[in-house]
Amino acid sequence: MKSSVELDKLLISINKKGYPAYKSLKGNYQFPGYILGIDHVQGDPFAAPSKLSIQVGKAQAGFPEEYYNTGYKKTALEDYLLRLFGKAVSKYTFQAEGSGKSGLISTSRCGQEVLGRTACRITDGSVLIRFEAGFPAYGRTINSPELRKIIFDYLPEIVKKSLYYKNLDVPGTRKRIELAEDQYVLREELGKRGLVAFVANGAVLPRESGVSQKPMKNAVVFQSPESMEVEIELPYKGKLRGMGIPKGITLVVGGGYHGKSTLLKALEQGIYQHIEGDGREYVVTADTAVKIRAEDGRAVSHVDISPFINNLPNGKDTTDFSTEDASGSTSQAANVAEAIQAGAGLLLIDEDTCATNFMVRDSLMQEVVSGEHEPITPFTLQARELYEKYGISVVLVAGSSGSYFYIADKVLQMDNYHTFDITDKVNEVTSKRTEEYQGKAPVPAGILFNGKERILKIKKADRKRGQIKIKQFGMDSFSIGKENVDLKYVEQIVDYEQVTTLSYCLKALIEQMEIKGTDAIQAVGRIYSQIQEHGMEALCPGSYLPVSMAQVRIQDIFACLDRYRGIL
Repeated sequence: MKSSVELDKLLISINKKGYPAYKSLKGNYQFPGYILGIDHVQGDPFAAPSKLSIQVGKAQAGFPEEYYNTGYKKTALEDYLLRLFGKAVSKYTFQAEGSGKSGLISTSRCGQEVLGRTACRITDGSVLIRFEAGFPAYGRTINSPELRKIIFDYLPEIVKKSLYYKNLDVPGTRKRIELAEDQYVLREELGKRGLVAFVANGAVLPRESGVSQKPMKNAVVFQSPESMEVEIELPYKGKLRGMGIPKGITLVVGGGYHGKSTLLKALEQGIYQHIEGDGREYVVTADTAVKIRAEDGRAVSHVDISPFINNLPNGKDTTDFSTEDASGSTSQAANVAEAIQAGAGLLLIDEDTCATNFMVRDSLMQEVVSGEHEPITPFTLQARELYEKYGISVVLVAGSSGSYFYIADKVLQMDNYHTFDITDKVNEVTSKRTEEYQGKAPVPAGILFNGKERILKIKKADRKRGQIKIKQFGMDSFSIGKENVDLKYVEQIVDYEQVTTLSYCLKALIEQMEIKGTDAIQAVGRIYSQIQEHGMEALCPGSYLPVSMAQVRIQDIFACLDRYRGIL
């Protein structure tokens, strides 16, 4: 390993040379208190910035072992340090002058969720931070005095302010770890108490705007109905009261703009831990929950949708259904079947984004168009079997049809963002009705759980110089080879770095499944196990990590594969 003095000499020696001379800087350099890694050097000042890393040893970092001795606390500490590093970096970015991306310093931008990221890793107390920097130039001529500012003036200050425990707000750091401990215990309590979700009293569920996930100011805070209120003892916060949503089928009703979808959105994002001040710190949902919606136009490949759709007029086989352009009902049927196959224990559904004919058929429609002429078995007729036989719960937001009342175990009414338990009232009304909700006899949903393999073949992907090329388009989609993968309706993805992770997961799956038939469940399971054991870095073997990634669930990997149009 070279010293910082040697790096300084190198910088002086290449000043005013052509930009490719920057390549000679690649390597690791010992600085007082940390190691600077120049892992990859950009080709010119207008290209993607250079990749750098900083590693602070355990003794220099000085964090108490109790802050990282479990996975969830380590993730919380990594998230906290990355935020501090990013905040410190923002004061120095573009302070060094030059053309193109000269002077840029950046790292991962964290949102309201606490996610494991490759940009910060803690291993046995040592801290590794990955970031980018634009190496300065005038035109395409090296300007090393400006890079010396970044490396010898800015970075030591950034490291000092963000990565040494002794220099941090010690009570604030401890508070982050205590919150992580409380959130972990709260999530564990769901299973122990037979709950699928918990929403704390005082939680702020509305968001600032459609483009901001920060809490809305002066919003109505959440208050549990007394009949559903539970109390949970947390290690640091102490007694916490809020609404416990039990396993089963929960219906959320109410007028428009009264908070139904806001509550469901909070439950969708409750699969993640949230930072202090978010308002949803103590909103937790079973981590296998999957949001279900219609998705017109999506590709569906070899999915058994027969419990919901069968006897199509064209005779198409719905036990092994494929299409390049799914309708609302077939796409939603596929989404349910795929979610179940991916291990979902809770389905989250908003009537506003559903195919109406997939969800329900009222009694008059059934009388006019008899069951034998309708290939769709509505979800309302399958939901009860999904729960009673297979333990899959449902939280359903609805406002248009009373048919949903007949399948619900709990009914919540939202009124001006206040929540009321009206289950008893609904039961009283439905029990007095002489016309019982009837419908087409459901196809046994057990076909979704019969353990049969789902063998998929993937066509050979286009390659450039032997590599499958990936290009990301924000949070909505990415291309792999010449195929585009649309993820905009996979609504529980909250960060563009998760999309990056999924693109590399799909690349690994393609390499496993090209041409030859492979069981999709086993293939996805192998990729996920690899990530769990070796980290997301295992998806990008090589001398440096070319991208920043954030954690994903196995359900997200399945969703990505299921939307790939290269399946034969």
